[in-house]
Amino acid sequence: MLQVGLSLPRCPGGAAAALPMAEPAAGEEDTGTGRGLCPTEALGSSPVTIVVTSEADTWDIDTSPCLGCGQFVDWDKMPEERQAAQIPRDVLGRSPKELKRLAREGCWGWSHAGRARLYPRLIQQVSCRLVTPDALVYRDVAGRLFGKTSVSSHPLPEFLEGCPMPTYCLNPHGVTALKKILICVGTLFPDITHSPLLPALAALLLHYSEDEAQCFESISRLVASNAPHAGYIDQSFLAHQASCMTFGDLANKHCPAAHKLIASAADNVLEVYSEWLSWLFPGLPFGYAVRVLDVFLLEGQKVLYRIALALLKQFRLSVAPAGLQGSDIKAELQAFVRNIAEHVTVDKLLERAFGIRLFSRKEIWLLQMANRKALMERGITVVQRRPSFHLAVDMQNFSSSTVTAQEMRLVWSWIPERFSLFPPLLLFSTSQDGCSLQRFYTCCEGYEPTVLLIKTTEGEVCGAFLSSDWSERKKSGATSGFFGTGECFVFTVRPEAERYEWVLIKKPELAKAVPRPRQRSPSPGTEARLGPCRDSRSSSPNHLAVPSPQRRGRLSPFLAVRHFLLPSKSASMFMCGSRDGIVIGGGGGQALSLDASLLWGHTERCQTFDNPPLCQENFQVQLLEVWGFQS
Repeated sequence: MLQVGLSLPRCPGGAAAALPMAEPAAGEEDTGTGRGLCPTEALGSSPVTIVVTSEADTWDIDTSPCLGCGQFVDWDKMPEERQAAQIPRDVLGRSPKELKRLAREGCWGWSHAGRARLYPRLIQQVSCRLVTPDALVYRDVAGRLFGKTSVSSHPLPEFLEGCPMPTYCLNPHGVTALKKILICVGTLFPDITHSPLLPALAALLLHYSEDEAQCFESISRLVASNAPHAGYIDQSFLAHQASCMTFGDLANKHCPAAHKLIASAADNVLEVYSEWLSWLFPGLPFGYAVRVLDVFLLEGQKVLYRIALALLKQFRLSVAPAGLQGSDIKAELQAFVRNIAEHVTVDKLLERAFGIRLFSRKEIWLLQMANRKALMERGITVVQRRPSFHLAVDMQNFSSSTVTAQEMRLVWSWIPERFSLFPPLLLFSTSQDGCSLQRFYTCCEGYEPTVLLIKTTEGEVCGAFLSSDWSERKKSGATSGFFGTGECFVFTVRPEAERYEWVLIKKPELAKAVPRPRQRSPSPGTEARLGPCRDSRSSSPNHLAVPSPQRRGRLSPFLAVRHFLLPSKSASMFMCGSRDGIVIGGGGGQALSLDASLLWGHTERCQTFDNPPLCQENFQVQLLEVWGFQS
């Protein structure tokens, strides 16, 4: 048996808090383990001894409204508990999957006391660096910095420059404690240079912490987390901006209607998405923010992407049919989030967020690393606190014979964020370089990715974003093979602007259709109109792509086909080039195909992009352009 000394907190009214036993969850039996509790009137404010079992993961959560009532909270601002919390007594003994389910469903959603008990234990389970400052370190450092009077003239850390510091329902004593905690974080983690999320997390956790030291230890463990592909807090401008770009990529794929609305209303789409984290903290009301925190502590940053995407979808539904002409889109989004309770309940918001089929945690990490690399190529460094130049591309000086600057701005809003940082560079044009396929290859090889634009003699404009270098076609030897990644897409610009992405993005269930040993042969309808194009990523018609050798130190590409288990190759035929012409999109048809003269083409539905014909099915090319990215 283990004996624990515990000083009971007092209610806002001054009475000592009682510790009633938690009721067994429905369907569970009371095991009869002894948890002797002294009567409240005999306790006063002195420590009492509680007898508990020695099983680390079996403990009672007291859901009385007074337990966990912190000295830092202004209780007049705190939301009322709507219902008694039904928290299973063995909650920490549940599997990770079950814990996530309970958090998502709001098991402790309205229990202040439940969170006060649960948060420290959840955070103790976070994998972090071996040497991580804890509560004892905080007491020592705070004592030296602030002295016994807790009065100090220490400035706030530089990493808070330009970052909001919400106080939610903290009282003046709590606000002072929050500042002390942040100052100690800055002292003990000098490598943090920019972290907009950190002050909001510290403020929220302080509501449920028994003292400053416990809150500091919780924040410290989240900062020092070393779980693979599951970070909690970005700690530099480089990491934060990469997260913003990653959110922009996810919004582009999962919220196309909202993305199109923002692209039409904002001069700089990335600037709008750079505020995505502030939609959650401090944008959301306190009752919503702590529900997000419940799942965030269990699932990490991927949860924040989900919630922000759900908010973006809901925002689009709230916008009038006339759109946002002339309005400040960033201010509109912030106002919408502040008043989110008028549009959707927190339960429904979370339900919609977890209904979004995101990529795996590893796939999102690969995307974030690619965005980080692109930012470093633009000169952003790990130690940089704020950007020293504008990241957006200026299209005012853009000139093309195929599309207008406004149309190109829309196309640029569709491409992955890490490439949209760079201005377009004309690589090939039939008006300047002639109608030669060989010349096309010569001009485009060495550039990755590229944007293909086609204007037909009927005035229609369509094209494709192609993620891989055209020189990849040579790896298939004498045969023509498909290559590329799931970031490829095809689109139309005139008469209507529309984008058609890899079918797996909208139908992720296709990747789970069959296990690897039973994969089927490609669909019979994949013969190219301009000669057969085989998948260069596989040496056998009965098996999907084998990984091509990676250069040492090179990250695997985002949305590489080998990351997915597909039922057939016909859903991953992105681009193909031969002496006879080029093909974009395959499987049951070809999204775009051009002959060797680059004068005649064909378009039809294909399985890779699930697109309709992009213009008249058989068309004559008036002008063809290929654009790269100027680094």
